Amino acid sequence: MENWFKLKERGTTVSTEIIAGLTTFFTMVYIVIVNPGMLSSTGMDFNGVFIATVLASIIGTLIMGLGANYPIVIAPGMGLNAFFAYSVVAGYGVSWQVALGAVFIAGILFVILSLTSFRYMLLDAIPSSLKHAITAGIGLFITTVGLQNAGIIVASESNLITIGDLAEPMTLLTIIGLLITVVLMSYNVRGYLFIGMVVTAIIAWFMGLLHMPESIISMPQGMATTAFQLDIAGVFSSGLYTVIFTFLLITLFDTTGTMLGVAEKAGLIKDGKFPRSRGALLADAVGTTSGALLGTSPTSAYIESSTGVAAGGRTGLTAVVVSVLLALTLFFSPIIGVLSGIPAITAPALIIVGYFMINVISKINWTDMEEAFPAFLIIILTPLSHSIATGIGVGFIFYPLLKLFRGKGKDVHPIFYIFAVLFFIQLVFLDH
Repeated sequence: MENWFKLKERGTTVSTEIIAGLTTFFTMVYIVIVNPGMLSSTGMDFNGVFIATVLASIIGTLIMGLGANYPIVIAPGMGLNAFFAYSVVAGYGVSWQVALGAVFIAGILFVILSLTSFRYMLLDAIPSSLKHAITAGIGLFITTVGLQNAGIIVASESNLITIGDLAEPMTLLTIIGLLITVVLMSYNVRGYLFIGMVVTAIIAWFMGLLHMPESIISMPQGMATTAFQLDIAGVFSSGLYTVIFTFLLITLFDTTGTMLGVAEKAGLIKDGKFPRSRGALLADAVGTTSGALLGTSPTSAYIESSTGVAAGGRTGLTAVVVSVLLALTLFFSPIIGVLSGIPAITAPALIIVGYFMINVISKINWTDMEEAFPAFLIIILTPLSHSIATGIGVGFIFYPLLKLFRGKGKDVHPIFYIFAVLFFIQLVFLDH
C-alpha cells in the first residue's frame, strides 16, 4: 500500500486517508439521492439510475484513486444531470435512450481528448469569461429547477413565473430544510448537504409527508432497465450535435478546473504543472462513458473532494475509501427512493449548489463589453430558456461577432469560429 499510494512521500497515513475518505463521502453522497430523482423524471427507472449513478461513480473514482493517485471523487455532475433531464429530454423532446447516446458519444470523444494534447487547445480556445459565464448560468439553471420542484416559484399565465403558495406543506418544508442546511453551511459543518437532507426527512416524517418503506435494506435490482439501453443512431437522426458538444465542453473544463483546484489545495501541483493529468482526465472520461452504458448523465470531478483534502487526504487511498462507501449505498435503495421522491429533501441541495456556482461571476471583467456581454447572454438565457445548450450557443455566437465588428477578429481562436457556426446551425435550423 505504501509503494502504491506513496503515503510517506505525501506526508499522510492510512488512518488519515480513511478519515479523509469518510469526510468526502458525506459531503458528496447527496448525489445518489438527487441524481436518480432528477433523471427518473424522464421516465427512467429510479432503481436503474440509482445503480448506474453509484457504479459510474465507483468506476471513475477507482481509476482516479488507483491510476492517477489523487484524492478526487468522480460522480454524475450537477448541472449536467439537469441539462440531460430538463433540456435534452424534456426540451428537445427526445427519449432518454437518445440522450444517453449523446452522453456516450461525448464520453468517447472525452476519452480521445484525454489521450491527446488536443484537450489543451479546446480549453484554450474558450475565453475565461465565457467559462465563468457557463458555470454561473448552470448554477442559475439548477437553482431554478430546485425552486420549481419545491413549488416556491410556479408558472404563471400573466408572467413567466411567479411565487408559489408558501403555506403549502411541501413548499414550507423546503424553506425550513433550506434554512437548516444554510445554517449548517454557515457553521462549516462537514457534510451539511447530506445532514440537511436527513434532518429535513425527519421533519417530513413528523409532518406526515414521508412514509418509511417496509425495509430499509435490499439487494440491488433494476439495473437492466437502464443498462445498455442507449440509442446512438437516434442522436444523429435528431441532430443533437451541439448537445454532444455541450456535454463534452462542460465536462472537460469543469473537471479540469476542479482537479486543478483540489490538487493545488493538496499541495500536489509541481512547478505549476499537474502531474498525471492524463490519467486524471481519463478517469472522468471513462466514468462518463461507462455511466452512459449503465444509464446515467455525465460524470465530473467533485469539488467536494476538497473537504477530504482539508481533512488530510493526499493520495488515491482517499478515493478508494469513498468508492467502498459508495458501494455500500447500493443496498439502501428503498430509503433512498423515498428520500429522492420528496422535493423538500432534494430542492435545498439544488438551490445551494446553484449558489456556489454563480459565485464565479465576480471573475468576469464587466468593464470589457466584448467579454462581458456574451457572458451576460449565457448567464441570463440558460435559466430562462431552460437549456444550457441554448445559453452557451447564443453567447458563443455573439462573442466572435463582437470581436469581428471591433476589428479584433484575430484575438479569437480559429476553432472558436467553428463552435459559433455549429451553434448557429443548431439554433436556427436544427433546434426543436
